[in-house]
Amino acid sequence: MSNEWLETIVVTRRDATARIVVLELVSPDDVELPEFAAGAHVDVLVDGAAGLVRQYSLCGPPHDRARYRLAVLAETASRGGSLGMHRLREGDRLRISLPRNRFSVSDEARRHLLVAGGIGVTPLLAMAHALEARGAEYELHYCARSRTDSAFIDELEHNPHVRLHFDDGPDDQRFSVATDIGRPDPETAIYVCGPGGFMDFVISCARQAGWTAETIHMERFAPVEDAAAHTAGGAFTVRLAKSGGEYEIKEGENVLDVLLAGGVDAPYSCQQGICGECTVRVLAGEPDHRDDVLTDHERADGMFTTCSSRAHSPILELDL
Repeated sequence: MSNEWLETIVVTRRDATARIVVLELVSPDDVELPEFAAGAHVDVLVDGAAGLVRQYSLCGPPHDRARYRLAVLAETASRGGSLGMHRLREGDRLRISLPRNRFSVSDEARRHLLVAGGIGVTPLLAMAHALEARGAEYELHYCARSRTDSAFIDELEHNPHVRLHFDDGPDDQRFSVATDIGRPDPETAIYVCGPGGFMDFVISCARQAGWTAETIHMERFAPVEDAAAHTAGGAFTVRLAKSGGEYEIKEGENVLDVLLAGGVDAPYSCQQGICGECTVRVLAGEPDHRDDVLTDHERADGMFTTCSSRAHSPILELDL
């Protein structure tokens, strides 16, 4: 992994809920931070000694380059990332990467439907700020267990474009794909982010209602539960076009790990199949796409995620 780390300082820290902390970061030199587009995330070096890196969405207004805002949920099964972020205090220094974006606002859509589940509101909040600034037509549907579990309520509940849906609230305010998303419209883009089960439900219901894959945009915060499915299957060989090196990928292994173990300078970041940073181009062979990151168009264009996908063909040649 090659990152250009930016030094930042935690200038504000507040507990938005019992499990969500909101952090605001500024440059120690009091200069503007790099620009970003709504939907972008940054890598955060949570623990430099352990090499622990996690990805968090930028949820502040994209036009505000004086500070970056992150919101982090304390995961019950945290492997150190979210708990490390919750231990931060004002004045602490934090290294982050340049912003990256695989979840951008569509330039082709006339109308935008943002559907957030819990902490999945973070990238969609930045999108709402951007759409508001450009005067675009949008709705943000924020689904959460309860009001007390919801961050950013103070800045959302009086926005006429926002609909709040709480599991413990009256039936008439609960989220419904049929009424809140409605019938397919080729000029409308849907954006979904949140827990895996929530996202699968919204996307499957939208597809059943006739919405096409091209109109649905998504970003996952956690890898699929059946991670073993990424490495199941027979062995195949990866050939690197630039170096000529060949590497056997056995069952139970993934392409990225084998390449890194072989000293190959392959791109990567999260190693969990959710950020898309490991994407490379296939030059020959038939890929077996098992990621949840690439669009159908990107797959047809020859893109391939080394951390989670395999090959149908005996040899897969990559542009590395």
